[in-house]
Amino acid sequence: MGVVSRVIARGDVYWVNLDPVIGSEIQKTRPALVVSPDDLNHALPRVIIAPLTSAGRPMGCRPEVTFQGKSARILLDQLRCVDKIRLGKKMGKVDAKAWHGVFMEMLA
Repeated sequence: MGVVSRVIARGDVYWVNLDPVIGSEIQKTRPALVVSPDDLNHALPRVIIAPLTSAGRPMGCRPEVTFQGKSARILLDQLRCVDKIRLGKKMGKVDAKAWHGVFMEMLA
C-alpha cells in the first residue's frame, strides 16, 4: 500500500484494522476515533486512535456516545498509535464535547 493522502482530523471515525494484536488488546477491524491533534495528523504517517465498541464494561475512561444511531463506548483505555495505512473508510465524526474532557483528564 502507498502513502495515504487524505485529510485526517481529530474526532474523525474510521474503520481501522487492529490485527495483529497481543494479549488483551482489542482486535479485528472496527470503528476507531482519531484522538491525535490535527498538526500531528498532518505531519506524521501515524495517528493515535481509540477503538469504539458496543460492548465492554462501562468505566469512567470509556465515554458513551451515540454514533450512527447506535450506543457505543470510546475505549480511551485502549489508545493505540497506528500507521495511516491501517485506516479504512471514514465513517463520520464524534463531537469533541463527548470525549475530549475525559481524554484530557486521563493524561493529566
